[in-house]
Amino acid sequence: MNIQHSLTRIRPILQKRASASLARGTGVRENFQDPLNRFFDLLEQALESGDAGWLDPLLQDWTRTRTETDLEAGERNVTTLLSQIVLLTQDTARENLDETQALELVSALLPIYLHCIERATTYESEGRIAYISNELAKMNRVVERLDKSKSNFVAVAAHEFKTPLTLIEGYAAMIGELLPQEMEQIQSLLHGVHNGLHRLRDLVNDMLDVSMIDNNMLPLNMQPVWLNRMFKLLKAELLPVLQQRRQELEIRTFKGAEELLFADPGRLYQALKNIINNGIKFTPDGGRITIDGRLLPGFMEVTITDTGIGIALENQDVVFEKFGQLGDVSLHSSGKTKFKGGGAGMGLPIAKGIIEAHGGSLWVESPGYDEKSCPGSTFHILLPLRTQPEDPGLAKLFGTVAARPNSPRS
Repeated sequence: MNIQHSLTRIRPILQKRASASLARGTGVRENFQDPLNRFFDLLEQALESGDAGWLDPLLQDWTRTRTETDLEAGERNVTTLLSQIVLLTQDTARENLDETQALELVSALLPIYLHCIERATTYESEGRIAYISNELAKMNRVVERLDKSKSNFVAVAAHEFKTPLTLIEGYAAMIGELLPQEMEQIQSLLHGVHNGLHRLRDLVNDMLDVSMIDNNMLPLNMQPVWLNRMFKLLKAELLPVLQQRRQELEIRTFKGAEELLFADPGRLYQALKNIINNGIKFTPDGGRITIDGRLLPGFMEVTITDTGIGIALENQDVVFEKFGQLGDVSLHSSGKTKFKGGGAGMGLPIAKGIIEAHGGSLWVESPGYDEKSCPGSTFHILLPLRTQPEDPGLAKLFGTVAARPNSPRS
């Protein structure tokens, strides 16, 4: 008896067992008869021709009919089904054929079954990957809509705050002018009101900046800038805070800091100030913040290093996410420089948005977070070294620079 005849002999028994064993109910069993019958037809053709590829289209069809629940659970229904058919084939052959015939049939079918399991595993993996990719795409669309909604809310809320804020500032100023200067107690209260309004206006402006950055609408007014002069202005403005915290802001001389480059001075000043304020906030009293840099081909790199508590490796991207502040909520303060004080989480994201709007990049390096050893953090600011204004008309005003169009740093 040849192998083909052996399969034909046990097929009715094997098919009946497979149907009874693999189906999950009467209705499913009836629906499963035709696909199972087709499987054994193709199995006979594969055995006769020696080509297991006959079964590939059927296996592909079976894997495509998996339910979304199966895909979500990661179940390998077809692979499991084929594994059970292999076991049923071995048992049926052993019970209905003599030992030699059973061994020959199982040996001939085993490579075909292995091929089927391999192909089914591939098809099911591809289906699972496609399902996960589709689900991720759906989730990304939802996150994008939520992020857009949040950005729109921030923009609308900031604009809505501006009107009453302006009215309160105006009335407070009028009251201050009407009251006699001798009424020191009331004047002191008004001074506190003005300070609170100033802080509130800063928050509103930050909210508007975040919204503009999110929508790639941050306006830049490119003008000539000298970094060394900007550093001196920053130190002068921050001196009262530095003295209060007994900290030192060291400005090192580096090549290129005295050269003219084109940037938005107001925005660049804002970005640098936000980064320095972050260093002041997370550096203990008596610490040091150091500004340094170097000239690179086509770029200027500025580094701001502090002797603070550092940033854990897993949080070195989080600090640049809007509203992603790491400060302890219990330490939240309206001030920007209280040690470890929690903030709104907008300073560094705004700084990053401003630097990237200039075509540069901002990142941080830190050995990690440790309040005892204070490993510190270093913020790297990479700015394109534009030595000419983008407007050709303005270039005439800076002839000494525009006269060098072929400069490697232009």
